[in-house]
Amino acid sequence: MAAARTHEAGGPGNGGAGAGGSSGGGTRGGGGGSRGAGGEAPAAFRRALTALEVAPHRPEVHFGGLPAPKRLAPHAHAMEAVVEADGEELADGRFVLLYDPEGQEPWQGDFRIVTLGRTELDAEMAADPLLPEVTWTWLTGALEAHGVAYTAPSGTVTRSDSSFFGGLEDRTPHAELEVRASWTPVAPAGGGGVPDVGAHLVAWCELLCQSAGLPPREGEGGAVVTLPQRRGPRPL
Repeated sequence: MAAARTHEAGGPGNGGAGAGGSSGGGTRGGGGGSRGAGGEAPAAFRRALTALEVAPHRPEVHFGGLPAPKRLAPHAHAMEAVVEADGEELADGRFVLLYDPEGQEPWQGDFRIVTLGRTELDAEMAADPLLPEVTWTWLTGALEAHGVAYTAPSGTVTRSDSSFFGGLEDRTPHAELEVRASWTPVAPAGGGGVPDVGAHLVAWCELLCQSAGLPPREGEGGAVVTLPQRRGPRPL
């Protein structure tokens, strides 16, 4: 079973984020921790948090709070997500929203989304040479399917495997898939300069579900290459 992790995770490319810093009010029903640079948060950031709170999501996805990072932007919000089906935890990850009213040149905008997703694979699937490319298309395909605009994407797809020896040799070897990605959400025309980050959250959750082996929901487009259900619970 892919247990939820809460250790720090440096983000990819332009603006990585991990759990750290102080936390504030939550969204998504006890979902995330927010942090601001003193005083009331700017209206644009408050609108973005509201969009996260009301965004629809699959019933297999459950959210929890994380401390927001301190040093990456004047305003930040962080949450963790876990994908569960039939009582088994299939994938987990974190979603961080950064906001700098002055903008940051590497971002090419005022907002930045930084994500991390993880799931386990069997050894055969982990050896697939096309796995990293297919996984990245799950993210870009999900963003396109939800009709959201973005720029300056960056990220890594990492697969790792573990073998056990000595007192642990009875454990079955397992492999893990990790996707770190960041991108700048672009506000739609007439959006008042605030991107629909709720739609970006929905798209990222679809990436988590696809990496966990769940089929796309009816009516969802984007990437069509999926992996089969591929592992059982992790030994204690």
